[in-house]
Amino acid sequence: MKYVSTRGAAPVLSFGEAMMTGLARDGGLYVPETVPVFSAEEIADLAGKSYEEIAFRIMRPFMGDTFSDDEFKGLIAKAYAGFGHAARAPLVQLGPNHFLLELFHGPTLAFKDFAMQLIGQMMQAALAKSGQRITIVGATSGDTGSAAIEAFRGLANVDVFILFPHGRVSDVQRRQMTTPSEDNVHALAVDGDFDDCQAQVKNMFNDFDFRDGVGLAGVNSINWARVLAQVVYYFSSAVSLGAPHRKVSFTVPTGNFGDIFAGYIARSMGLPIDQLVIATNQNDILHRALSTGEYRTNGVTPSISPSMDIQVSSNFERVLFDAYGRDGAAVAALMDELKTGGGFKISQGALQSLRAMFGSGRCSEDETRATIKSCYAATTEVLCPHSAVGVKVAEENLGAVPMITLATAHPAKFPDAVEQATGLRPGLPPRMADLFDRAERVTRVPNDLKALQALIRERRRS
Repeated sequence: MKYVSTRGAAPVLSFGEAMMTGLARDGGLYVPETVPVFSAEEIADLAGKSYEEIAFRIMRPFMGDTFSDDEFKGLIAKAYAGFGHAARAPLVQLGPNHFLLELFHGPTLAFKDFAMQLIGQMMQAALAKSGQRITIVGATSGDTGSAAIEAFRGLANVDVFILFPHGRVSDVQRRQMTTPSEDNVHALAVDGDFDDCQAQVKNMFNDFDFRDGVGLAGVNSINWARVLAQVVYYFSSAVSLGAPHRKVSFTVPTGNFGDIFAGYIARSMGLPIDQLVIATNQNDILHRALSTGEYRTNGVTPSISPSMDIQVSSNFERVLFDAYGRDGAAVAALMDELKTGGGFKISQGALQSLRAMFGSGRCSEDETRATIKSCYAATTEVLCPHSAVGVKVAEENLGAVPMITLATAHPAKFPDAVEQATGLRPGLPPRMADLFDRAERVTRVPNDLKALQALIRERRRS
């Protein structure tokens, strides 16, 4: 299995190389040269299997000889051993033909744990073999950062620097990043929004002297291994509802497009997915792009679903690559337009392809609160604001095919918004009960590339 860049001008890599590289050297994102297709019999045979067994079967064809079978099974077992639910990703029924996929039972109470815990194990194993050191730099709108810090804290061969927008994450999200005491992890509060943080990470990857000098690696959803690990729960949940013998639909609250792109890969692998519905909050660039054919940024407005407060959705580049017939030069030209002019027009053929693959919807702040309130009243299920965005949009797309909405975070990560909607203040799990008593370690930094690079050079362990 080989991996190519969405911009067509970077070296072709193996899975292991793509995982350790993150962003391609031409600025693009790595995708598999071909996507393996599972037969109906192979999908049906997943029924009744553990989450770990399904993860092995789904991910193994993408990995080449990076890990042996036994080695990879061991890494999967370690990755999910700390999850707080035996099913790892349980389904809860909300109503007729509507199901919620709870993806918040990992160590940091967000769906990012499914990929990050596994990447931590895989990278540690690869570094142990090579003896290399790496410096992980990531940007977060809230959940990726805490998941990355949790996965890599204390590892001997890894330094982690997480950039998050100062004042634009929840208190729980911030404290999950700033309270770990290990000296290899660093939380950096950037004066800007998430798009600023993400842009600076990309700038660092595109500065090859810095990139090579510090051994830069990425664990944002620009890293293909992140997307691949998220494909698994599409299969596990769909099979639970009868796939491949009947179709299943998914609604995904998304800002950076990584989680729903994993669903696109699952469908490309043969999973019989009917609808893939993009759910956006008021920062609705993905919904606007599908509706108008124009992908154009217009500033980030802070919301009660801060992990979706994004205007530059990195993983959208991956699906554009397919929509444009895998023409790397065409994608590179679009990304240049986005960088220099703030947007681009999607060609008619590519737009038709995207609309055939995805539906979309938008949820306002008032609608988010109303959905949290009504869902709790009807089912006693407490939704975080991001999951509520998904549920509201899903309800607009219900039909004869079962709909699964992805619940991306535990409500306790956003207690103020939940309490305002329901009167109930969700509590943290017992293992996190002292989160607000722990000392914080955080550095506030300007939105300046040179300042960030200097800080990383100074603090990384040699």
